[in-house]
Amino acid sequence: MPQDDAFGNLQKDAIAPVGILSSRWSQLLLSIICMMAIASPQYVWALFTTPLLARFGVSLAVLQVTFTLLVVIQTFFSPLQGFLVDRFGARSLLSIGTMITGLSWVLSAAADNVYELYLGYGLLGGLGTGIVYVGVIGHIARWFPDKRGFALGMVAAGYGFGAVLTTFPISSSLGYLGYTRTLTIFGLILGAIGFISAQGIRKPEGSATSEVLPEPVGIGLTPKEMLRKPIFWIMFVMMAMMSTSGLMVISQMGAFAQDFGVSGALVFGVAALPLALTIDRITNGLTRPFFGWLSDVGGRENIMAVAFGMEALAMIAWLYMRHDPLLFVLLSGVVFFGWGEIFSLFPSTLTDTFGTRHATTNYGCLYLSQGIGSVVGGPVAALIYTAYASWVPVFLTMIFLDALAALMALFVLKKYRTRYLHAMRGQA
Repeated sequence: MPQDDAFGNLQKDAIAPVGILSSRWSQLLLSIICMMAIASPQYVWALFTTPLLARFGVSLAVLQVTFTLLVVIQTFFSPLQGFLVDRFGARSLLSIGTMITGLSWVLSAAADNVYELYLGYGLLGGLGTGIVYVGVIGHIARWFPDKRGFALGMVAAGYGFGAVLTTFPISSSLGYLGYTRTLTIFGLILGAIGFISAQGIRKPEGSATSEVLPEPVGIGLTPKEMLRKPIFWIMFVMMAMMSTSGLMVISQMGAFAQDFGVSGALVFGVAALPLALTIDRITNGLTRPFFGWLSDVGGRENIMAVAFGMEALAMIAWLYMRHDPLLFVLLSGVVFFGWGEIFSLFPSTLTDTFGTRHATTNYGCLYLSQGIGSVVGGPVAALIYTAYASWVPVFLTMIFLDALAALMALFVLKKYRTRYLHAMRGQA
């Protein structure tokens, strides 16, 4: 019978695929497709801000509450969503989540005021995307105990890459059809793709979720046990800081690109804003398996420090070169290459530390930090901009958070996690 190692992970021979849907690589592919299907509500939001501002006649800060609701609901309900996935299975919950996500866009298209947009795009969109996101992360964490950083990076890349396929089509559709028909058409298409893919999701045989494979004492912690550990809260604070900077860019890029005078400029014959958004999705996707793989061989905290520091430096250069359309586009991609890896590094670090038995629910607790980041990066950042009539203070705040998170990875998280894992080895 396959056994767990000292960290609650299955040895490589614990997974014995039988049939195409029982192959972990098939499960990885289906999970990636599910992630891609729910990516657009978050990552193409900047394309909708201009027509929605014109439609509802509200301020940017008021409209950005929609985006904040999307991410807050997605994250603040994630512990419950993770529990439901652990209780009822990934296939059922992913099917429900993908359908809700598609429905959120269809209902948003019919919104007559900003409050109905909050309910459709924000509330329903957050519930649907949250169920799928935490469900896929927990599902793949169990299937790939030996390549966890890489595999989680791949599914997280699906969330980043998903909008690459929709950015230009949605941008073009907005110009030809308007935002209502665009939301309806893409909501139906993406919801259907996600639902069909979810039907192939299977639970791994002989995984650490099985009752017959008990984990060592102190490993496989329940959420309640995990929340008592200081190391969890170190990770929580760090992920909140890193989430803030990236979500500020995602939610505000349309606004600050216009203020910087680059949104309407042409770069290689293409409008700068949709080109930047497309490049961002590519680098935001590539960084997740790349840094996930690096962390498998080079250590989680070491790679965190490199990636987080890279984003801080890229943000400094981006701010300095903000009026150059070409550099604006290129540096936006570097910024996202230094940001997107948080969605592979943090869940793999969390699962390495606290085990796989409650992986989905535990990650749901950590994912709450993303909600905090959406509040600071969304409406709070918009209010800072309004108060100073400049994006410079906003960028400086994000640079500080990135740099601080890089230092914490090396000098705080690494120290406490090493001490904790040594103690757990002694109890195993």
